[in-house]
Amino acid sequence: ELEPAWSPDGTRIAFTSQRHGSSNNEVYVMDDDGTDLVRLTTTSGSDSEPAWSPDGTRIAFTSQRDGQSEIYTMAPNGDDQIRVTNDGAVDRAPAWSLDGTRIAFASDRDGDFEIHTMDPDGSNVIQVTDDPAGDIDPAWAPDGTRIVFFFNDTAPTEIYTIDPDGTDSARVTTT
Repeated sequence: ELEPAWSPDGTRIAFTSQRHGSSNNEVYVMDDDGTDLVRLTTTSGSDSEPAWSPDGTRIAFTSQRDGQSEIYTMAPNGDDQIRVTNDGAVDRAPAWSLDGTRIAFASDRDGDFEIHTMDPDGSNVIQVTDDPAGDIDPAWAPDGTRIVFFFNDTAPTEIYTIDPDGTDSARVTTT
């Protein structure tokens, strides 16, 4: 079991697993006590990294079902699966803004992994970081004013924050 994510109301947990004999990862949800397990995805490629929308009506996730890693959203029962990125790049690690109006994600659409944001339908994509190497795993600050991410070009990896418009980048760890 990988990548658990609480629903906003704290009653459900989305996660990634290879249960049911699947040879690749799929997304599941269950009640917070482990009951009412439901498999949400059944695809030929791995589905992973589930992230609940703040209102609990959608789950964003990464899927490789079409041979390329893209971001999808779906209803919490697995219905209405919609591909929201389709750019031929590796798009992964979706993270909803706290107001539900933006999704941050990592993408190598410019050659190196950078942090981007988009509207939940995949429109209005904005590149937030522009580093010579990999920026990955974004998460929003509770007030929505900053995005935290890993800068993956150092050993060990360092943590940075940045404004959602790409300004005021700050390194917050030095290891």
